[in-house]
Amino acid sequence: MAIYLTKESKVLVQGMTGGEGMKHTRRMLAAGTDVVGGVNPRKAGRTVDFDDRAVPVFGSVREGVEATGADVSVVFVPPAFARAAVQEAADAGIALAVVITEGIPVHDSVAFHAYAAAKGTRVVGPNCPGLITPGQSNAGIIPADIAKPGRIGLVSKSGTLTYQLMHELRDIGFSTCVGIGGDPVVGTTHIDCLAAFQDDPDTELVVLIGEIGGDAEERAAAHIRDHVTKPVVAYIAGFTAPEGKTMGHAGAIVSGSSGTAQAKKEALEAAGVLVGGTPTETARLVLDRLTAERDVTHS
Repeated sequence: MAIYLTKESKVLVQGMTGGEGMKHTRRMLAAGTDVVGGVNPRKAGRTVDFDDRAVPVFGSVREGVEATGADVSVVFVPPAFARAAVQEAADAGIALAVVITEGIPVHDSVAFHAYAAAKGTRVVGPNCPGLITPGQSNAGIIPADIAKPGRIGLVSKSGTLTYQLMHELRDIGFSTCVGIGGDPVVGTTHIDCLAAFQDDPDTELVVLIGEIGGDAEERAAAHIRDHVTKPVVAYIAGFTAPEGKTMGHAGAIVSGSSGTAQAKKEALEAAGVLVGGTPTETARLVLDRLTAERDVTHS
């Protein structure tokens, strides 16, 4: 009942001993994540106490993988070191690298995405909140207490809108929620998650959150039309954004008619996707669609 991240996932935290790494490692552990170690060459051999658990610090990702069998890394390193951190994770055989860091130069992101793909490592991010499978594991900074396990899959460019939709739909619950990040170049895309949710037998409906800029949502609409049989409900942020101005995420810029919220909405609706005008309306559409689907099933 999950994609990419389960209770069996063993997580390393690159940058665990920094301020953000410490704070969010504690939260991940509290959510039940199996955090098996941190990585910091300058503090190798030490342990860090998190409430009732002591987490070892390794000198490299490879050392951590060999000692613990880790298959997931969460990256909390400064932007200048992110490229090297992701490439190190890929070299060590990490299956999933979750890059929380924001402000990474685009050319560095392009380089480490290509490197990781060649090594068979999936990257989520950068500049993302990570992903959570409620009740099983949490890799990143998504609050673990705003939703329970359930049958909705969620993929989102926006961190805060991820949290809002999770809260709005907390009584139904989620299989997995993936915050893919809003930078111009990201590793895991809407389409990747849609395909994974389509193949997950325990995901009943998918919520897609997009925003202005680029054509990711239009490409997702084409994929939904051709390959997704499960119901999809979407929300697009940015209907009131002024043309030509970057809003929030580095990728959220509109040029002419390309990348507008209206163009994305029309493409998704043409593919059979219900698109809400606000997060609350989107949640209501999800409830209505689930009710309708279950009524058909039970009739």
